[in-house]
Amino acid sequence: MTGLGFLIPVALLLGLAALAAFFWALRAGQFDDLDGASLRILIDEDDEPVGKDTPPKA
Repeated sequence: MTGLGFLIPVALLLGLAALAAFFWALRAGQFDDLDGASLRILIDEDDEPVGKDTPPKA
């Protein structure tokens, strides 16, 4: 029974720490652009648009 007196406050403190970390990340803007990260993987940085200044690739 004395173990519960120790584990319950520890669990509550860990839960509050996780909640505080979530709100900190939310305020810091970590969740602002959810679609950008998923679309950024599709961009191929090696391809450059072919125009007047760039020769076409062989």
